[in-house]
Amino acid sequence: MSDWTPEAGTPPVSTPAEPVGGEPAAAAPSFEPAGPAPLGVVRTPTGHAAVDARLERLADADHLPADGHIEVYEDVHRGLRAELTSLDARPAAVPGPPGTAAAPGARSAYDNTHDHRS
Repeated sequence: MSDWTPEAGTPPVSTPAEPVGGEPAAAAPSFEPAGPAPLGVVRTPTGHAAVDARLERLADADHLPADGHIEVYEDVHRGLRAELTSLDARPAAVPGPPGTAAAPGARSAYDNTHDHRS
């Protein structure tokens, strides 16, 4: 450490944060993230209500900071996967009108049994 001190009458030394010669200091750059702003992405309706509802959910990300987008995207992704999975599911068997059952002993066109005796 030094015991040096300026002599009386010596002007003080300015630091970079202080204005020099009466000029205002330039604003320091901000490293804070920008606030949320809508991206303006157009979402075209698909005609499938459940899918359109999921796609509209993407608009929620417009009002969140970037670190909140992942939650919205994952929710939409789960919903769209569920909709696609439901398309692959077999529909429940629908019973036909009464009286359409085959007569006893009658074979259907899809009967593959080999019941031929010689």
